[in-house]
Amino acid sequence: MSLYHETAEILLNNTSSLRSRVFGKRDLESQPEQVYALAVESCKWSLILKEVIENVDFLRLERKVTPILSLLLVHDLLLVKRGISLPASHGLRVTIEKYKRRIQAEFTKSRVRRKLASLEEFKQHVEASFRRSQEEKLGALYPRWVRINTLKTSLKDQLETTFSDYERVSTIQDVRTLDCKRLAIDTHIPNLVALSPCTEVLKSNAYKTGEIICQDKASCFPAYLLDPTSTDGHIIDTCSAPGNKTTHLAAILRSRSPDVSSNSIVIHAYEKNKQRAETMEKMIKLSGAEDLIRLNSAQDFLKTDPKSPCFRNVGALLLDPSCSGSGIIGREETPELHLPSYTKPSNAKSKHKVKKTASIAPDKKESRKRKREDNDDVAVFVDDHGKNIVPSSQQELEARLSTLSQFQIKLLLHAFKFPSAKKITYSTCSIFAQENELVILQALEHPDARKRGWRILKREEQIGSMRDWPIRGSQDVLGDRRDLAEACIRTVKGDEHSTMGFFVAALIRE
Repeated sequence: MSLYHETAEILLNNTSSLRSRVFGKRDLESQPEQVYALAVESCKWSLILKEVIENVDFLRLERKVTPILSLLLVHDLLLVKRGISLPASHGLRVTIEKYKRRIQAEFTKSRVRRKLASLEEFKQHVEASFRRSQEEKLGALYPRWVRINTLKTSLKDQLETTFSDYERVSTIQDVRTLDCKRLAIDTHIPNLVALSPCTEVLKSNAYKTGEIICQDKASCFPAYLLDPTSTDGHIIDTCSAPGNKTTHLAAILRSRSPDVSSNSIVIHAYEKNKQRAETMEKMIKLSGAEDLIRLNSAQDFLKTDPKSPCFRNVGALLLDPSCSGSGIIGREETPELHLPSYTKPSNAKSKHKVKKTASIAPDKKESRKRKREDNDDVAVFVDDHGKNIVPSSQQELEARLSTLSQFQIKLLLHAFKFPSAKKITYSTCSIFAQENELVILQALEHPDARKRGWRILKREEQIGSMRDWPIRGSQDVLGDRRDLAEACIRTVKGDEHSTMGFFVAALIRE
């Protein structure tokens, strides 16, 4: 299957994020990076290309060329130096190049109508339009949260190198702009910065070498709240992939105890999914945390024996189990896709105007799904592979939450059994109390928790900035347990703090 057929199939199969669809597809014959780039750039230009293709009017005559294929092929014909990536004799290439002069002429007319003097100006115009559409799509404009990996570098070094040409601003609100060169240092999590939403972090050398890590602010709370030190003994991250929280633990531990090594402290990282464990292994090496983290690949934390001699000195555990994912922000960066129609615009004047177009029309089933996802009252679950799952009814929602919460409680009760454990953090990227406050409440009321002396870490006992965080647990579901609600920490998707929806609580025993 050609690059164009594979890209077309992925673009039309709108079931999850584009990145997941491309890089999660194991049977791709083309390079995933090439497919992703073609998909994104063709979508960016699709409004222009739709106009060009409809005005040339070849789809009506060339029925073997579908609208989506025409978009991809004409994109490469006009905008890629090497042209269409097919043999000169290939049927699709022959068909498109038959209309090459007319396509180029319509493309030039499209540029002139927009009063743009050159192709370079045209490209800047399209990129600016994409950024504006992203602003509308993201709404509140979530910043890009970047954690400075202190295992390899420092905040000072990164401010002087990677971010040297960024404008420093004092608030998150000032970062939430399409200005691509703004940065704010976070006031709650050390070594965390917020960058303007359109920042291309993934292209930086610091990202490629593991000096900086893309990690939502809320995702940094568990490791920071756990507050690991060398006196805690060994640490377990129970459900560790992809490894952001695990490597954050290692960075905090090293910053508190510069001489710490695996000879004295080990972070045991468990990941039962082999493929995710392989991804995490790369993350550990890239971050420079190999000397502190011991990855237990394809191993289930629930099958460990807490009484085993190798866990005798485990003093702290970080629990971030599978959950509904209902707090995750959908940062899908794919521009809207505009497909050309088979018929030429009926109004001749339309050749000289930018046509008002509609995006690709979903089928009825997909349309219903999107309407549900647009409704904040409807839950959208995200599985371990990043795929969206929308419950078909309230009963299905309750059933899913019940299954998840039972697993989460089981995990927490297992963590209580480690004989030397003194502190635990429990977190989810869920908005539902069934996975959050109620899991904590039920776990603490369990006989095993009472027998071993586990309790909630009170708000006044939490590390400074976590104690000061304004959004606490839900009082509504905890009744008269105001102390428990105050001890729990929440973040709200879409509020002024610009994080995903998240929950974390810490448990300790004397």
